[in-house]
Amino acid sequence: MRISTPGRICLFGEHQDYLGLPVIAAAISRRIGIEGTYRNDDKVILNLPDLGLRQEFSLLTTFPYVMQRDYFRSTINVLKRKGLRFSKGFECNISGNIPINSGTSSSSALIVSWAHFLDKMSDNPVNFSQKELGEIANAAEVLEFGEPGGMMDHYSTAIGNVIYLESTPEIKVETLTPKLGTFVLGDSLEPKDTLGILARCRFGMEEVIRKITLSNPHFSIFNAPSEDLKDYRNILSEDELGLLKANIEDRDILLQGKKLLSQSPDEAADPAFDMTFGDLLYKHYKNLRDYKRTSTPKIERMMDAALQAGALGGKINGSGGGGCMFVYAPQKAEEVAEAIEQQGGKSYIITVDSGTVIEDANV
Repeated sequence: MRISTPGRICLFGEHQDYLGLPVIAAAISRRIGIEGTYRNDDKVILNLPDLGLRQEFSLLTTFPYVMQRDYFRSTINVLKRKGLRFSKGFECNISGNIPINSGTSSSSALIVSWAHFLDKMSDNPVNFSQKELGEIANAAEVLEFGEPGGMMDHYSTAIGNVIYLESTPEIKVETLTPKLGTFVLGDSLEPKDTLGILARCRFGMEEVIRKITLSNPHFSIFNAPSEDLKDYRNILSEDELGLLKANIEDRDILLQGKKLLSQSPDEAADPAFDMTFGDLLYKHYKNLRDYKRTSTPKIERMMDAALQAGALGGKINGSGGGGCMFVYAPQKAEEVAEAIEQQGGKSYIITVDSGTVIEDANV
């Protein structure tokens, strides 16, 4: 059995899902795959040549966990609780071409692939839907270890294409089918500053909301109009006010993006579509750069070079403080990729891709 799952980029709603606001994400044509076969014992042997790692354990000893983020065992346990049985072990090779630790959800894609593989290779396959595989991967990666994290990465990599995801008041996933052109992903090769960025973007914004609701219990980040921001000058610092302004603007940018990406094929064929889409991405980027401070000088140079080479817009991707950015470049993708590399980044020309799939059932 060979199964692969894509990475993802967040188009709109970056650093907003943990506030309960929606996100729009797209699966990308960089994937991670698992190829494996049965063994005649209860051993699970996992070879990860890209990382120079090898794991081996028994299906009979998947709990308690023996390492931090023991995702291979946790996925088996989540599936066992759903009634799947495993009487034979597996030997698998795991490899891919998603940039690792760069904000493109390589770990979530891996766990979705693993859950998909285990379902198909179990004694009693359930044949979970792509959405269900995303939920299983989230349970194995986030819930099982009590870690913070939303559903965007798991749903996006499992379902594929472009999705709109709401988490409040309940989870709602909508598949969008825009005809998007080429993107260029740029890896800054700088390590992400996930904890530092979260301290500002999440905990800082939660403190802003707490201060406002003390004086205005009816305040809601979901519908607060931007013209009301002046009412909070006496309780927020200029820095906090900027953070609030950015979040409200990004909320509205996402709604514009959803409307644009939901257009009919005829409307999307208008040359203005690509320009508008690129412009919305860049507006989101400026808020991330200027107010949420998730960019870096190197990423800013990569972005400027990409725009000068013909990209129509783009943004930093993932937690930030390093990691990846991407730009929309339906024309001149090669020139844009070269411009990013000239600034010291690693570039990948990508398109929107399908979700987790069986590539071969007779390996």
